[in-house]
Amino acid sequence: MQLDYDKIDPELLPPLEDFPPLDLTRENIVMMREFLANQPQPPSAVDVQSDKKMVTTPDGEVPVYIYRKSNRPNQPAVLWIHGGGYLFGSAEDERARIIADHCDCTVFSVDYRVAPEHPFPAGPNDCYATLTWIMNEAEALGIDKTRVAIGGASAGSGMAAGVALMNRDRDNFPLCMQLLIYPMIDNLHATESGKIENHPVWKQETSFNAWEMYLDGVPGEDASPYAAAARATDLSGLPRTYLCVGSEDLFRDEDIEYARRLIAHNVPCELAVFPGVYHAAETFVPEAGVSKRLNQSFLTALAHALGND
Repeated sequence: MQLDYDKIDPELLPPLEDFPPLDLTRENIVMMREFLANQPQPPSAVDVQSDKKMVTTPDGEVPVYIYRKSNRPNQPAVLWIHGGGYLFGSAEDERARIIADHCDCTVFSVDYRVAPEHPFPAGPNDCYATLTWIMNEAEALGIDKTRVAIGGASAGSGMAAGVALMNRDRDNFPLCMQLLIYPMIDNLHATESGKIENHPVWKQETSFNAWEMYLDGVPGEDASPYAAAARATDLSGLPRTYLCVGSEDLFRDEDIEYARRLIAHNVPCELAVFPGVYHAAETFVPEAGVSKRLNQSFLTALAHALGND
């Protein structure tokens, strides 16, 4: 199946002329990381405080970047997990800074280990250890542990969904929200949108390659739900959820189905599907009307969940 590019919002088309879909393999992942890391980045649009801590985990230490707008006591917090197909990306994430500024909260952005050098469960273990640290050290960190959310974008929100399941089944720390921005949650892509081969930016072949590296093989239906949340059979007991996805995203149908199943398991869930939007389009054209609506939508939902609206 092929994507009809006429369905893409016209404001989002120009970057696609210069940005072909990613081709990621085990052979080129190191080179592609270097290429992506060397792309010019605009200066941050917000002015927030920043810090960095090393958090002790069962496997060693993980760097955590901390962003906050103010030093007001007992503020809400977000455990933020960056995107990058489980293979690349940076915890020094602009979206983490924007969340800290907009919601006047503390954002803990985890520089988790990535595949293929560190396949599942390395990344989620790093994130869960950070969540445990946040909750156990909440008073010293100046946060209200009854107002902690977890979230991310793309693979970051896929990992957030997995860590939320992990948390429910282990310590069950009280999370006030899981913020899932076009989450990468299904290693099978056995949906109508998942069968389309030519999605912009993040295409089917690349996604299957990324899953193979993250899962260190192709376990299919037997993949852990902590890695691929779509494999979970029981979604009850999870925190209230905000989930958004674009209508022209590879992940569209699996994300919509996940939201439907959350609702069926009595989890409050807000679902937003943005027309004409491909994967991560708002990061390429932030000034587009639909990009502004997407960003405002999740920021409004998050601020409400944190009690800061």
